[in-house]
Amino acid sequence: MIDSTAVAAAAAAFVGSHFLLSHPLRRPLAGALGENGFLALYSAVAALTLYAISWTYGKAPATPPLWQVGGTLWAVVTVAMLFASILLVGSLVRNPALPGAANAATAGAHGVFAITRHPMMWAFAIWGACHILVYPVTRNIVVAVFIVILALVGAALQDRKKAALDPAGWPAWQARTSYWPFAAIAQGRANVGKFGAHALGGGVIVWLAATWAHIPMAGWPAGIWRWIV
Repeated sequence: MIDSTAVAAAAAAFVGSHFLLSHPLRRPLAGALGENGFLALYSAVAALTLYAISWTYGKAPATPPLWQVGGTLWAVVTVAMLFASILLVGSLVRNPALPGAANAATAGAHGVFAITRHPMMWAFAIWGACHILVYPVTRNIVVAVFIVILALVGAALQDRKKAALDPAGWPAWQARTSYWPFAAIAQGRANVGKFGAHALGGGVIVWLAATWAHIPMAGWPAGIWRWIV
């Protein structure tokens, strides 16, 4: 019988293979297979393990909720997901952590990057935490916990990897930013402001669209649609 243990195994395979292929195994495998061969292997492993999560999740029974989810909790999660959406969209422009970016030494820490140098990763972590809070069944908690681990541990490993690859630029970027949200602002190393229209406007659009998508995909409304539909 497929249960939450199988879901956990699939999620562990997805997260573990990502860490191994992104860090200790990347260089030797890329050397042996070539960059294109490595990317093909990476994509195949990611697709296979992601499918395993989807398949086991669908087969595992939904257990009774571990706690009651009321309107107050939904309101908190709704606001948190708006914040996560702004972080996510804001991370897509002028992000020194994106592959191919080489401007860490001179990039300005403003907008979402003043909040954290890993806005995309924290967006995924917040997404995971929010889904635990409003859908506290075992199979969902398992997947969401692994997503949070992937995002936050991955962000820390990314700092280490970037510092090794860019010993001049990345430490300078780290000095102007923070891993933890709002830490650099609290310490006076960054200032709130200069949020681009793409982050605020795009974040709101993504937030509205993603929460509305729960209606046709999950069969129940999320976000502000719980009070509108």
